[in-house]
Amino acid sequence: MTVNAVGKECVEVDRAYLAGLIDGDGAIMAIIEPHSEKKFRFRVRIEVKVTQKHEEDVSFLPKLLGCGLIRTNRTTYEWITRDQQHVLRILSMVRPYTRMKNRQMEIAMKIIRTPIRTQGDLLRVARLADALARFNVRSNNRRRNYATMIETHFSSND
Repeated sequence: MTVNAVGKECVEVDRAYLAGLIDGDGAIMAIIEPHSEKKFRFRVRIEVKVTQKHEEDVSFLPKLLGCGLIRTNRTTYEWITRDQQHVLRILSMVRPYTRMKNRQMEIAMKIIRTPIRTQGDLLRVARLADALARFNVRSNNRRRNYATMIETHFSSND
């Protein structure tokens, strides 16, 4: 993570540039997956990624932000981070500069900040995850309704 002379994370121009990358070529996604160690057998994670055709367009991000990794596939390179504290820090840092994904960032940050103490909390977070999924165009064909998935999992006696 880069720190400028007054101790702030990243300089303003880096924050604005990163906001533009996320707005244009990024994705903010909620993932609810089974997790045996969690009280209600599910965990919620927010994932942030930026996809580019050229590796050098994302290769600086792990060093700049102190998190994430670069993944490759046949034609693109992705910077991706799933650590919730890093995601929250990054979204908080770039949100003032974003133009397109402000509402997505708001929902993602609410998901991260919501403690899951009851089944009702988990269902509320699942509904937020469903709302976040509706923003992602590529999710249309493979979108899961997380709230329904969770409700089905819980029996009426739970």
